[in-house]
Amino acid sequence: MESSEGISQRSNTIKNFFSNVIEKAKLRECLTWNLLKIFLLGQGLSMLLCGTAISSQYLADDFAVNTPMLQGFVNYLLLFLVYTGILAFRQGNEALVQILKTKWWKYLLLGLIDVEANYMVVKAYQYTTLTSVQLLDCFVIPVVMLLSWLILHSRYKAIHFVAVLMCLLGVGIMVCADFLSSRHQGIGINKLLGDLLVLGGAIFYGISNVCEEFVVKNFSREEFLGMLGLFATLFSVIQLGILEHNEIANINWNWQVVLLFTSFAVCMFGWYSFLPVVIKLSNATSVNLAILTADLYSFFFGIFLFHYKFSVLYILAFVLIMVGFILYNSTPSHTTELQSQQQAAPQGFNNPVPVNDDNTQEVSSHSASRNLPMETTN
Repeated sequence: MESSEGISQRSNTIKNFFSNVIEKAKLRECLTWNLLKIFLLGQGLSMLLCGTAISSQYLADDFAVNTPMLQGFVNYLLLFLVYTGILAFRQGNEALVQILKTKWWKYLLLGLIDVEANYMVVKAYQYTTLTSVQLLDCFVIPVVMLLSWLILHSRYKAIHFVAVLMCLLGVGIMVCADFLSSRHQGIGINKLLGDLLVLGGAIFYGISNVCEEFVVKNFSREEFLGMLGLFATLFSVIQLGILEHNEIANINWNWQVVLLFTSFAVCMFGWYSFLPVVIKLSNATSVNLAILTADLYSFFFGIFLFHYKFSVLYILAFVLIMVGFILYNSTPSHTTELQSQQQAAPQGFNNPVPVNDDNTQEVSSHSASRNLPMETTN
């Protein structure tokens, strides 16, 4: 038996170790109300993504409705009606007509990229497995970090990479738990095509989010969402008519289907509307790390709704992601200071100027517009 003195010494050693870690990481300085606010808002975004996933899964499982473009179109239409409408009543450089005169082609490309990013990831579920999508979708994080480094001059420290790896480890444990619990993985009829679709969607998400970062911090949230709503609605209605006209004609409309479509649209509209707010409060990668918990929330709800099997590995995955998120925010990333930061924002996407706040130096992750797809296949 170990003596009480030995136990006490070991306890003190462990306590000193964690005290040193906290001191070196300056966690006491970083565990502030601002970090708590970012954390809560990030988890709110995760819950909204979870809502889109549950709505989509009910539509697919109970009503045989697989119409990702139609669901996306409803969301873009809401953005158009609300935020493009706001721009239509503004005057000066922030007016809709003035923005279209100077930047129409840039927002047109952004709308196309955003629509295709969402569609590619959702479409991938028909060809590859849930595990592949969950793992490869995380590729958006290094894409966003690389684009932020190249375009927005974000600079990272070793602790940031350690924190990201810890969060990705949490995702890996979650995927392992899915496999061990025999959770529905899909049939994977063409894994190569499905995996390429996920990777393409992740790259498009990264591009879309870098653009969102720049516009939100140099112009306004309403401009980004209004112009995105305008052009994304155009592209989604065209793609909808080409790809899903048969599926829409076969929908058996009833109050339950309408309610699920409404739930999806409300959650997705909330996601798009509040993500720019969180971007301005935090840095990009920290938002992306925070929303990694969306799959876990979907699982926790799925225990009651879809009778998923519980595993303690899901709790471990959640803890790892949360610890990685806090660790990442324990040290602010460095952004190169530019003299043009003090000048008025330029008209367009040229000469990007990162905002040198204490907590805002990077681009948002998810996926700025990430539609968390359902876990079903055709």
